[in-house]
Amino acid sequence: MFKKFIVALAALIAATAFAAVDANKANQAELESVKGIGPVISTLIINERKKGDFKDWNDMVVRVKGVGDKNAAKFSEAGLTVNGATFTGAPMKAPAKTEAPVTAKAASAVKTAASATKVAVEKAASATKATASKAASAVKGGASTVASNAKEEKDALKENVKEAKEKRAEKKAEKAEKKAAAASAATK
Repeated sequence: MFKKFIVALAALIAATAFAAVDANKANQAELESVKGIGPVISTLIINERKKGDFKDWNDMVVRVKGVGDKNAAKFSEAGLTVNGATFTGAPMKAPAKTEAPVTAKAASAVKTAASATKVAVEKAASATKATASKAASAVKGGASTVASNAKEEKDALKENVKEAKEKRAEKKAEKAEKKAAAASAATK
């Protein structure tokens, strides 16, 4: 329900907020609001515009790397204009309609939607808190298990080192006995 409301609200805003963006007047954010224009192309448009306004679409296509005929048609369809003109072959989008006066019924619907949105956001925040709490609890439990395992591994390692030292000591003793036996046999 909440997702449907958000989608409907976004569609309504997009439909009422559409206005042509002129390449000679728009700032970077306005240029990037045109579908297909990202930070790189918007920067190139602004840098070329500093050298002088674009006379027409052809001037812009020639001067801005990355804006060919194909992209120019796409940008024009998405609402970009040059001196108020669309790209040749690209249909001009209808200007945004003027807003109708807000009726009491519409205002009530907006309030209800806002209230529903607030409730949904509060529920989502509550669910997020609960999930975070469970995760923290699991981390604490996991940390004690990890600590316990680490202690067991440390103890096992100490035992292995102790056994290795004992074996080395036994080998040294055997070697010393053999040397003593060999020395005693040589003196006889």
